[in-house]
Amino acid sequence: MRELLAEHQIDYYETSSGNWGFSVAGIWIKNNDDKSQARRLIDEYQQQFSVSNVEVESFSKMLLRQPLRVVIYIGIILFILYFSLVPFIGIGE
Repeated sequence: MRELLAEHQIDYYETSSGNWGFSVAGIWIKNNDDKSQARRLIDEYQQQFSVSNVEVESFSKMLLRQPLRVVIYIGIILFILYFSLVPFIGIGE
């Protein structure tokens, strides 16, 4: 994003997420006149990124391709759920 704005000579500044990372980091446009151009550039970038870099694999495809990994993930999820819920529902007493 920084490179994109710099290429088009759009002045900006950044805010950090703070020392603990609880705040939202941001990029701010310094000149309001550049706002519409920056918005257009960002929208185009996001459109290209979402089309070219996102590939969603369904659960059934993943199960067929990597059955052991799926079984391990389900086991981990069940393990975490069990120990998270034991104190509240009295399992194992």
